[in-house]
Amino acid sequence: MISTQDWADTQRLWDYHQMGHTPRPCSVAIGLGSHDLGVADTAVDLYRRGMAPLLVFTGATSPTTRGRMPRGEAVHYQERAIELGVPASAVLVEPRARNTGENIRFSRALLNEAGITVSSVLLISKPYEERRSYVTARKLWPDVEIVSASSPMRLQDYVDSIGDARLVIDMLVGALQRLLIYPEQGFMISQKVPAEVIASYERLCRGGFTSRLLRNDGGQILTHAS
Repeated sequence: MISTQDWADTQRLWDYHQMGHTPRPCSVAIGLGSHDLGVADTAVDLYRRGMAPLLVFTGATSPTTRGRMPRGEAVHYQERAIELGVPASAVLVEPRARNTGENIRFSRALLNEAGITVSSVLLISKPYEERRSYVTARKLWPDVEIVSASSPMRLQDYVDSIGDARLVIDMLVGALQRLLIYPEQGFMISQKVPAEVIASYERLCRGGFTSRLLRNDGGQILTHAS
């Protein structure tokens, strides 16, 4: 049973995970691989609107995408973009990355090898991964401007698209945990998370929305420094 308080806390996390950036023209658009083909669709829309002359899709496979995207997330994104009318010459593929940090590092290396000068990046992710992607890119690629983007969706629309409300809440809780603990591990820049967001996160954890949380070798949930 998902209570009214659970939904209010989930909405607070959803709102916080999104950066609220207005898309603007950038040197390149990078679509971060996942189970969500909507990332590719958003990249195509932004390309058509003149927001980037080049698309990079990055991602290998994961346990959650191997069945749906056997050729790799980036390759399936590329195929989707070309199917929607983007010229093949305007799409680069980075097929090795297995996490957000590798998405950024490997895409940066690919563009450098191609001799493409990058001063700004339109970084496209799932809606609830905007902030995580942004702070990771700021850590690993500090000399470029990062503009976050995702499919413009309400929380309920996203839940409907996934078809599993509890899973969506678990994913939002897991994404927030990483925002709290990864700066200490050097994976992303540090930022102050509002107290009300942390309170919502902690209530949802106590409510059992924990399947996507990182744990130590003893099975205990990893926590942030207080």
